[in-house]
Amino acid sequence: MNLKPLGLVTEIVESAGMGISYAYEDLAFLEHNAFLLEFTADNKELLIHTNSEAEASEIKDSIAKLINVAATYGMTFTDGGRYTLTPADDENIRIEFFEPSQPG
Repeated sequence: MNLKPLGLVTEIVESAGMGISYAYEDLAFLEHNAFLLEFTADNKELLIHTNSEAEASEIKDSIAKLINVAATYGMTFTDGGRYTLTPADDENIRIEFFEPSQPG
């Protein structure tokens, strides 16, 4: 089993002035929910998925800062496309991911 470097990613996110509110399997949800992180098979690379409801112009600086901080830790954060969140039932949500080239 390949353990994900959640502690390191938490440190990166906090160094960028943000926080992780919840981690589940290979996803790390950030407090503001404008984007989330997905671990890949390469423990040095994560995907950044942006919420389809977030204004790209409003979060571009936050994403750039996160990418720059990650680089100082030897990690790469790359564009993973967009996602949407919808309620699935009383306690669950449904996440739908879109490729970077698809509208979200």
